Amino acid sequence: MDKPVIIFGAKGIGTAALEIFKSNNIVVYGFLEDDKEWHGKEIDDVTVLGKTDDHGFLKLIGQKCEAFVATDENPIRKKWVKMLIDSRKVMPVNAVHQSAIISGFASIGHGNFINAGAVVGANSKIGQQCLIHSRATIEHDVEIGDFVQVGAGAVIGANVTIEEGAFIGAGATVVNGVKIGKNARVGAGSVVVADIADKVTVFGNPATAIEK
Repeated sequence: MDKPVIIFGAKGIGTAALEIFKSNNIVVYGFLEDDKEWHGKEIDDVTVLGKTDDHGFLKLIGQKCEAFVATDENPIRKKWVKMLIDSRKVMPVNAVHQSAIISGFASIGHGNFINAGAVVGANSKIGQQCLIHSRATIEHDVEIGDFVQVGAGAVIGANVTIEEGAFIGAGATVVNGVKIGKNARVGAGSVVVADIADKVTVFGNPATAIEK
């Protein structure tokens, strides 16, 4: 990547993304953040420049800068991604930590966050705008849809399918061949041994649905 990056969101994942880009010797131009209390602050010598709709900085994207979207809130993430595609005609770039291990036979979409020590196995497919946290393991032949979050230390077995918007908590295990439905949620530390339907939340070992 030749161009510097503007990071959308200075909190949480934004700081982690800064560390990732620096690990790959990529310059971060600055942050855009809607919380005005952050404006003008510096994070490791990188300045929070203004709001995410500041045209003075947005006009740089696609010409002089790339963009990365750094939030784990999917509605906000989707809004920012749509804005970048519609107004700037660009897709956010990936933030992949230098220590992540990604098979040469895996395929990865745009705008993904893959943190330190994560592993993506052969023939696995990662969609767009996914968050793969530290030391998560995704075995071979896994298919992950868009806007999926896989928590730190989670283990996703071979031939698993995780559909759009699903959330896998930290330290969870999903055994081989299971299908996780759209917008389903798996609690931290859970062991998933059977398919999960769309929008269902499960927890435990073995993971069972939580009644609402």
